[in-house]
Amino acid sequence: MAEREITTLRASAGTLAQLRDMLIEVVANGGSVSFMHPLDPVVAETYWADALAAQARNERVVLGSWEADVLVGTVTLLLDLAPNQPHRAEIAKLMTRSDHCGHGVGTSLMKAAETIAVELGRTLLVLDTAVDGGAARLYHRLGFNLTGEIPDYAFKPHGGLTGTLIFWKRIGPVKLLDLS
Repeated sequence: MAEREITTLRASAGTLAQLRDMLIEVVANGGSVSFMHPLDPVVAETYWADALAAQARNERVVLGSWEADVLVGTVTLLLDLAPNQPHRAEIAKLMTRSDHCGHGVGTSLMKAAETIAVELGRTLLVLDTAVDGGAARLYHRLGFNLTGEIPDYAFKPHGGLTGTLIFWKRIGPVKLLDLS
């Protein structure tokens, strides 16, 4: 197996192109990541340009898993939450290139995102995943707790509805907000 490195992604033409292509591939293969198939490349690249701009404003962290100069996976840690939620972060857009699924890319990205969340003082992570084809087994393995299922939550990329599973994980002690 090639050596992998996880980095915080930066906006460059090459990185945006690889993020765009990965998102299109994931959606084409049925990944429920908020987009429908066929996904217009301009829409995909605009999504990632906006995500990386939000990262520059410290509203999120976008991580990438690299094998040499090939981006093989990504995950986003959402930080810009409501004022009454400074203690938590949300996991979004965990994606792995299809030829790297099952090789530990998702696990390593999730562990890196959790480490960063702890470093940023977050104590709770939340996420959701599709009932059909989602990553529920991975999240269970990583210690996330299933809260429940919302039926008919979103359309699958090729049509038809799927439910979503809501997960959470405590990653640090509960901290009370000092309002004094």
